[in-house]
Amino acid sequence: MSIEPLWYPLILGNATRYVLPYSPPTDISSVGSTVVVVSVTQSPSICEHQWEATAIEGNSLIVIWHKSIFITMNESEGQNGKKERIGTRGRACVVVLGDLGRSPRMQYHALSLARQASLEVDIVAYGGSVPHIAVLRHPSIHIHTMTQWPKIFQDLPRIFRPIMLLLKPLVQFIMLLWFLCLKIPCPDVFIMQNPPSVPTLVAVRWASSLRHSAFIIDWHNFGYTLLGLSLGINSRFVSVYRWIEKRYGKMADGSLCVTKAMQHELAQNWGIKATVLYDQPPEFFHPTSLEEKHKLFCRLDKNLRQPLGLGDCVSGGSLGLGNYELNETLFTTQVGTDIFLKPNRPALVVSSTSWTPDEDFGILLEAAVMYDRRVAAVLDEDDSTNEEFLWKEISDGKEYLYPRLLFIITGKGPEKEKYEEKIRRLHLKRVAFRTMWLSAEDYPLLLGSADLGVCLHTSSSGLDLPMKVVDMFGCGLPACAVSYSCIEELVKVKKNGLLFSTSSELADELLMLFKDFPDGCDALKLLRNGTLEMSSSASWATEWEEHAKPLISKVISRSLN
Repeated sequence: MSIEPLWYPLILGNATRYVLPYSPPTDISSVGSTVVVVSVTQSPSICEHQWEATAIEGNSLIVIWHKSIFITMNESEGQNGKKERIGTRGRACVVVLGDLGRSPRMQYHALSLARQASLEVDIVAYGGSVPHIAVLRHPSIHIHTMTQWPKIFQDLPRIFRPIMLLLKPLVQFIMLLWFLCLKIPCPDVFIMQNPPSVPTLVAVRWASSLRHSAFIIDWHNFGYTLLGLSLGINSRFVSVYRWIEKRYGKMADGSLCVTKAMQHELAQNWGIKATVLYDQPPEFFHPTSLEEKHKLFCRLDKNLRQPLGLGDCVSGGSLGLGNYELNETLFTTQVGTDIFLKPNRPALVVSSTSWTPDEDFGILLEAAVMYDRRVAAVLDEDDSTNEEFLWKEISDGKEYLYPRLLFIITGKGPEKEKYEEKIRRLHLKRVAFRTMWLSAEDYPLLLGSADLGVCLHTSSSGLDLPMKVVDMFGCGLPACAVSYSCIEELVKVKKNGLLFSTSSELADELLMLFKDFPDGCDALKLLRNGTLEMSSSASWATEWEEHAKPLISKVISRSLN
């Protein structure tokens, strides 16, 4: 039956609530109150004109509004008879013993728990980087920030390292118990990120027992393999760490993991049954419009023109290149209301790194040098060619068979300064590097503005997948990634990306993809089209709804029983 109710919007914080000034007709449902207050959200998994509204006051109904039709159900059931609200306490706790802003998957868990399971969510984590604005502004998500381990202890002589390896987890354990048992309200379920495993697994297990809550582990990797990178896989500390990780991992009420390879390893060698929840980009990772690109490059223009060394093909060295007016950037120019991409712009390559030993950044530097030398050889240039004269020709509009490459490397980590110094010592004619840290809002825009992504992640266990490539695909950006055992679960060769094992292979791929850039490069265009096609069929919301939500509901129900 079609009806035309009068909606009165009330803006309350982040939510929009509507008052319906009369009851729905009796042939649709019987409502005891003449006023129904509902909270309305638009789900990306629902078609454009369909809205889902959940009754929160006055009666116990869920109202689905679609094309002027009312459908009503009990609050305990949603569409297809599924429960809309999980648990009796209506609360979940997400635990991250790390920088929350650099833990995107756990931020997405929190958003899904709040949006798709209608739970209040407490996040216990370290501060540092700013989380995404969607997490900060959601009224049902509450962030509890722990105190970081003092940096002064990181600079102590190596003789004190064994003491720190024991003292640090003890202090973290006490702090975690304080937050999980006393600072936050009692949750239905704890969901923790692993690694780090020690002391997180022990603390969350204890807290779940003390508070009679369920306990779920989201396995991103194995903690003992990461520790093995610095101490050696045969270290006694690593052996003890693995024993704790395995013992307490088996105590969890449920497990999620990121690949089928990890699922198999957990089942065969750890005795743990895990559900695969592939990383998928949330809705704010999408292709970037030309207007968004121009605004982003305007914001970043000063940083992009500042070289790491004395000068390069982007900054122009002592000559200086480009126009510093607000309507022109390295990549775009605006004439009136129209925005254009420059035909002689550099090709933009983005790589996100944590600057840690499991990512060999040296491969990218070597590939950049090879690209520079091989292009010079193809164009029959010798070493005596004046680089600043070449840059001036490019600035004046001359186009070459192969473009300049601008690598933007985003991220924070311990080896950043070491590699920045190596970059400063490079003398390249057609390749430039920039390192920067972007906000959670600008990072997706940069990915959507780039021409190619490069991933150097190799995985300490060989069983996890790089989230950074998932983000690239969400923005329609094809990627070249280091090849290892399970990477093909994510990167489909010649469809959404390419794989390489050596710097020479990466250099070959750069030459092949960027030949005759920007109007030619058919291979790059095919990869981009394949990436857009494959990424359009998947989303974090649908993946979470299908795999994570049923596990969480089952674990909580079993815990209550």
